[in-house]
Amino acid sequence: MVFSSFEYFVFLFITVAVYYFCLYKKFTQYLLPVIVTASIFFYGYWNPTNLSVILISIVTNYVFSKILCSEINFRKTIFILSVLFNILLIFIYKYLDFSVSVINYCFNQQLPLFHIILPIGISFFTFQQIAYLSDCYTQKHISSGEGFLNYCCFICFFPQLIAGPIVHHKDIIPQFHSVRNQIIRWKNIHYAIMFFTLGLAKKLLIADNLSPFVAYCFDKTDQLSFLEALFGSLCYTFQLYFDFSGYSDMAVGSALFFNIKLPHNFFSPYKATSIQDFWRRWHITLSVWLRDYLYIPLGGSKKGKKRTYFNLFVTFLIGGIWHGAAVTFIIWGILHGIALIVHRIWKEKKFIKLPVAVSWGITFLFVNFSWIVFRITDLDRLAVFGDAFAFQHGFLFSKTFIKEINAPDSLYPEKALGILAVLFVFVFLKNTQQLQRKFKTKRFTVYCGILFFLCVLKLLSPENTQEFIYFQF
Repeated sequence: MVFSSFEYFVFLFITVAVYYFCLYKKFTQYLLPVIVTASIFFYGYWNPTNLSVILISIVTNYVFSKILCSEINFRKTIFILSVLFNILLIFIYKYLDFSVSVINYCFNQQLPLFHIILPIGISFFTFQQIAYLSDCYTQKHISSGEGFLNYCCFICFFPQLIAGPIVHHKDIIPQFHSVRNQIIRWKNIHYAIMFFTLGLAKKLLIADNLSPFVAYCFDKTDQLSFLEALFGSLCYTFQLYFDFSGYSDMAVGSALFFNIKLPHNFFSPYKATSIQDFWRRWHITLSVWLRDYLYIPLGGSKKGKKRTYFNLFVTFLIGGIWHGAAVTFIIWGILHGIALIVHRIWKEKKFIKLPVAVSWGITFLFVNFSWIVFRITDLDRLAVFGDAFAFQHGFLFSKTFIKEINAPDSLYPEKALGILAVLFVFVFLKNTQQLQRKFKTKRFTVYCGILFFLCVLKLLSPENTQEFIYFQF
């Protein structure tokens, strides 16, 4: 069940009702079992056969963590084995077929593919556990007496299980047994409704309505004009943001029903005026993880300029690989690694300081065009956009484009540009964290009610889609 479905609404209502019943009756010893049981059901609802994967991962990593927290002489060996276990797990399920394909291509072989079904959310809960093991090894922010139930809640808490945010144990585990959170807090319920509603609106009313335009430009045609390619790339740029940030807002809202505060994953990323600024605003929890558990351990910026550039490149190369088993993700990671290196050199050399508007324009255009590489299914599709931006197939919208993506209504160029204008306005409005302050007013509560009603109408429409883009990662 996805967050934008009636199944999830029913599941969340029942889980919250049981949880609040335990709070009302002071059955605090049952709060964590309720969360763990609901989370296991939630994960198994997708594909019951994958329950074994996450359960084996949780139990094995918990055993590793207890050993690492003890005073034994071979802790370093255990830590290496624990990290290798997680890398092997994610490699088998996510990268094995890709590796076989590469071998077949490079050495002209015909090795059979395994066609292993990717367990949903494996990248997210694996990264969280690697971070936990690393902190156990370094004795950082870790309590050696952490119970298995707390650990299970930390890993499989259903609001953040499938697509993040990637949470840190020191921020989440204490909340599960905090006495302050073992009461019904109406303020949190109000904010939970707000975040969930705004996230639902982002997903259903904006991201899903952009899907036909994106699908046509990226999947259904081998020829695009310049304006069609630009329109399609911008639509995907906005679709990805509203889809993923919408999911993240719904995750934050779902968690607040249980008095658990998850970190926010976005802070108006398309307002960024540099690529460094962008990664401080986009998928924030992944950026923090890459910084704390990859970039800094590699040496960060403390081992000279060349080593710093190398560390940035490797960090974002791995960040690209993390997103999926495809050459396009690797290229996307390399592009961002190079962009960060160029940005750092520009700052070090103290070249001319660009106006804010120019800096924003350069950053947004780079991010937009790098999303093309991120979205395409194979490199041949990149040639379609390359020809378009080289003006190989004209400038204006074609009749086929108008007919396909908005039938039966005609999509005239001015209407398409109007759609993008509206999206730009949405992007530059206040984000959900900033709107949180306004939720205290009755007027904003009414707005949320209207948005929720519109979302329900969208859910009832036969054209409604149920997939979140980031679930595939």
